Amino acid sequence: MFKKVSSAALVLLAAACGIAAAQTYPSKPVTMIIPFAAGGPTDVLGRVVGQRMSELLGQQIIVENVGGAGGMVGSKRVADAAPDGYTIVLGTVGTHAQSQTMYKRPLYNSATDFTPVALIAEVPIVLIVRKDLPASNLKEFIAYAKANQGKMQFGSAGAGSATHLGCVLLNYLIGVDITHVPYRGTGPAMQDLLGGQIDGMCDSAPNVIPQVIAGTVRALVVAQPTRIAAVPDVPAAQEAGFANFNVVGWNAIVAPPKTPKEIIGKANAALAEALADPAVRKRIEDLGAIPPKPEEATPQWMQSFLRAEVEQWGKVIRAAGVSVD
Repeated sequence: MFKKVSSAALVLLAAACGIAAAQTYPSKPVTMIIPFAAGGPTDVLGRVVGQRMSELLGQQIIVENVGGAGGMVGSKRVADAAPDGYTIVLGTVGTHAQSQTMYKRPLYNSATDFTPVALIAEVPIVLIVRKDLPASNLKEFIAYAKANQGKMQFGSAGAGSATHLGCVLLNYLIGVDITHVPYRGTGPAMQDLLGGQIDGMCDSAPNVIPQVIAGTVRALVVAQPTRIAAVPDVPAAQEAGFANFNVVGWNAIVAPPKTPKEIIGKANAALAEALADPAVRKRIEDLGAIPPKPEEATPQWMQSFLRAEVEQWGKVIRAAGVSVD
């Protein structure tokens, strides 16, 4: 005969199992899903941080690029994964905040279907155009767009991504309808911009800065109140008279739902130590991204921040009247 086990006993047993798992975690390689194509800014940031975390944890962090649906396909894989800390995803403002309103049927609930580990960086968005577009600043771009919007195209990392919403917001603010061309990541989109197949992008600073410095694209404005140190000649939106063009992205590591807090704590500690490494911080800053402050590097802060971002972007997206099936 089986004896009935009390709920309190089950809770204690689960806690004991979580502690035991955390003591040996990680005992094998950890897979970090990057929900976009290789070569894009999210991919670069993930590999920079993942390499240092691998050294600290004593196990390799294997990066796997899984694109599609603005990053939701790769993220969904983690939402459905075992809650053991061996499958994590590098989420973004697009995959875990904007997608919740942008998509009519998002593949998951980002507030309940994941367990946050911590923020990695905030990532400014920059409006860039092909180098031969006849516009050298935002004012000239607006005039050109109003006269030529029917034949213009902007690229993005995919429908519903932060790079998509950035230019959707710009369209809304200046009253034009430039055609959106979705890609499976900003890497492929950038290649078409360099080749002249599309006219512009609202891309993240890590992906933009090397091209701006090389002179292969033209940066018109940073979609935030302040300039970026890596490209100091590019004006901020507020200076250009467009303070409402504020599209700051972010990257954060999140795990499957119900991952034991002891495992989350161990992963968070490794991430915090990696972000405190001067070489890692410099690499992140050189990419144009902003590492989190110490108080922003906890699972609790990330959970609260995520809920606030979903609400804030929901208001923006509904006001712009855009959605993706």
